[in-house]
Amino acid sequence: MPLEQLIALMGFVVVMTGTPGPNNMMLLASGANFGFRRSIPHILGITVGCQILLIAIALGLGQLLTRFPVLELVLKVLCGMALLYLTWMLVKPAFAAAPAVVPSLPEDEPVVTRPLSFWQGAMFQWVNPKAWMMMLTAIATYTQPQTMWANTLMIGLLFVVLGMPVISMWNLFGASLRAFLLDPLKARVFNLAMGVLLLGSMYPLFQ
Repeated sequence: MPLEQLIALMGFVVVMTGTPGPNNMMLLASGANFGFRRSIPHILGITVGCQILLIAIALGLGQLLTRFPVLELVLKVLCGMALLYLTWMLVKPAFAAAPAVVPSLPEDEPVVTRPLSFWQGAMFQWVNPKAWMMMLTAIATYTQPQTMWANTLMIGLLFVVLGMPVISMWNLFGASLRAFLLDPLKARVFNLAMGVLLLGSMYPLFQ
């Protein structure tokens, strides 16, 4: 891969993983509710899930969606349903009798929700519209037929080396808000706001 194309790809990875989307909104909320350490499986799940999706698209899944528009429609419906479910799981603590984070419990254990597991984070990428957009765009823009797998390997490597630290920053920022969110009212407002932002991330589905 030429140097100028590599630099452009690096910028693409940083921008796409760093801008708001379902993953980052969920990591922000997870950091605020559970802290960084308990969110690590979620972060690793996102990273691995994106790698698997990237390989599937490189193998021809993206072309299959192009040839059969009904499959794209089904994918959009599944994405929308998954985001609505996750939004409800995110805002549900705001309507609970107890706050999302209770300081009197050991290590501030959440009483209503729990962070996404590794496999939940990985599987979510298959119904994450931004993940599909990132990987489809990366394959279409930064690969050539004669060097497909070398280019795909480079794309995957950069999403790990650059993308994982970037999404971790969202989680760390959320974790920095934990003391602020020990106030039950502030915790409820925060979870509601995160739910609204997560709903807003459905916008690409209607494009």
